[in-house]
Amino acid sequence: MRKALRWLLSLVVLIGTVSATGTATATAVVPADSRTTTDRDIKDRILAIPGMTLLEEKPYPGYRFFVLGYTQPVDHRDPTRGTFQQRVTVLHKDTARPTVFYTSGYALSTRPWRSEPAAIVDGNQVAMEYRFFTPSRPEPADWSKLDIWQAASDQHRVFAALKPLYDRKWLATGVSKGGMTATYYERFYPRDMDGVVAYVAPNDVVEKEDSAYDRFFATVGTKECRDRLNAMQREALVRREPLQKKYRAWADETGATFTTLGSLDKAYEAVVLDFVWGFWQYHTEAECADIPDAATASDQTVYDTIDGYSGWSYYTDQGLEWAVPYYYQAATQLGSPSLRMDHLKGLTRYGYQPARAFVPRDVPLPRFQSWAMRDVDTWVRTRAHRMLFVYGANDPWGAERFRVDKGARDSYVFAAPGANHGASVSALVEAERTKATARIQEWAGIAPAPVRTVPGLDKRTLVREQTLRP
Repeated sequence: MRKALRWLLSLVVLIGTVSATGTATATAVVPADSRTTTDRDIKDRILAIPGMTLLEEKPYPGYRFFVLGYTQPVDHRDPTRGTFQQRVTVLHKDTARPTVFYTSGYALSTRPWRSEPAAIVDGNQVAMEYRFFTPSRPEPADWSKLDIWQAASDQHRVFAALKPLYDRKWLATGVSKGGMTATYYERFYPRDMDGVVAYVAPNDVVEKEDSAYDRFFATVGTKECRDRLNAMQREALVRREPLQKKYRAWADETGATFTTLGSLDKAYEAVVLDFVWGFWQYHTEAECADIPDAATASDQTVYDTIDGYSGWSYYTDQGLEWAVPYYYQAATQLGSPSLRMDHLKGLTRYGYQPARAFVPRDVPLPRFQSWAMRDVDTWVRTRAHRMLFVYGANDPWGAERFRVDKGARDSYVFAAPGANHGASVSALVEAERTKATARIQEWAGIAPAPVRTVPGLDKRTLVREQTLRP
């Protein structure tokens, strides 16, 4: 079940550098002593916004970084129904630079960092915590107010509040569920942003039709690699009894419980079913050789291998707790994938369990809104304007992706060869990388920097960001 949260390696381009793959960044920097008075007192200007409070300021070379709280209505359709505090960060460079609006679709990272688009345009960055991820959760929590329109309206209010300060061009971006979030925001508020860069954004248009995933897993990589992964996954189910003893001993030692999912057996199978998906989502075909031979592996080796790629802790109550807002949305609007897994016939007891299985019983779940994703998909295909979708060719989530058809303008869908869920503009083939970089810079209202390579520069700065393991 690829419905969880994992650590993702996300590319952060260093200020004023050009990657080895040729992605250029705009390097114009305004000297500190020539910046305006309004830049020097930017904290005061931000805190003058009604409902904005300072939680923390952190140092970051060349920038000012603020962690903020912003008062949002629980229900944008009826603001009288109460408010909650939503966390927001501002990475301030210069009001004369463009601004990138980033969201992960999950909880907010409160450490300073730059997304790839922010580096490409050498701009400011605003980031927002998705509603209902703690601590940005109303109390009491009215779960019916967790939907894509309410979240887009959160983002719209943050933009409207900060736009008078940052009055140059704005771009929305995000990775995985964050890419979905940026897309939904554009659908509901198409006049806010000057462009959208959505990375590895899944697009489950029809909830009960998931054959695209079966085709993906039947063709990704080499047959040798696929067979090696499938054999390890199958072996973990063949050895269910001895391996579950290890799982039970670990759970007893750590105090892990399985009330939400219902049993350790269900959690065990869910983790095993994550194994092949997890490999392709976060690893490369070259790493397939690291997978032990299932036929000769010891029980401990099989157990440790599954743990390394899926994580035995994830489907415990403790592991699921903070991910409940994601599962709620997957069960009500976003949808979730299911696989046939013919190589596991006769060995599975539950199969890919639906998203609602991962939501605690005390959280009320309405009927699935099948129209929600169809509406967004139709809008993107026919009315997208200045939207760029970046996928990894070997990422399972790219099996069901956004597309742009007639009616869409200045919009593109690119896939990086061999890339996984950490795909980036810098990983695209040269022609697409050049075009994508130029479009991002033009949308941001800056003169395109020359695209070139730097001999000997072959290392990227990678940071760990939490993102979708749906």
